[in-house]
Amino acid sequence: MYPVALAGLSFLDKLYQAFLYEDRWQLYLQGLGRTLSITLGAILISTVLGMVLCLMKISNHRLIRWPAQIYIDVIRGIPVMVQLLLFAFVILKWRNKVAVAIIAFGLNSAAYVAEIYRSGINAVDAGQMEAGRSLGLTRWQTLWHIIFPQAIRNCLPTYASEFIVLVKETAVVGYIGLMDLTMAYSTIQSRTMDASAPLFIIAVVYLVITTTLSKLFGYMERRLRASDRR
Repeated sequence: MYPVALAGLSFLDKLYQAFLYEDRWQLYLQGLGRTLSITLGAILISTVLGMVLCLMKISNHRLIRWPAQIYIDVIRGIPVMVQLLLFAFVILKWRNKVAVAIIAFGLNSAAYVAEIYRSGINAVDAGQMEAGRSLGLTRWQTLWHIIFPQAIRNCLPTYASEFIVLVKETAVVGYIGLMDLTMAYSTIQSRTMDASAPLFIIAVVYLVITTTLSKLFGYMERRLRASDRR
């Protein structure tokens, strides 16, 4: 009888059932915390590992460059959900599924971040390297002191996009039994037999997160441009 009774409710009443009734907002809050913790942990891994892979890929030595290229090609060629399942049920098999998800998404994102860094470095005029070497700096000193500061400005917009994409990609962690925002929707939908209200709620939450990140990175870009003019 409950699904039939719910069918006659207004959308506001359905929102009440999906969010406030029986304190169901706590499920969304739990899912939001899980989504953000996985995203932040993964982006930390990808930021550091991506730089390592980038430096390996731009190396002049094949034995250093090839492993990075193979890693990037393999990771980018396999869907992220398949990688998550492999880490959860084949490679790691840990009880701490949050740690598994952070590692899986971090290793996946690192392949894309490495290419973001590389494109940012390649966008810097080649004469900058020659100028640094003419001043007596080594190749790595020139990269660190001259090329990288300029490359950061070049790759920040794409890096921001990768961060936002990572937030949305974590929506598949329910496949390994984690309660994220999408799993919160599924749980509440099974109780109310209504998909519209819980879907609307998580859509708004995701929109708020991604919009906030876009505004934050946009502010950082403007600050960097202002510092260039000075």
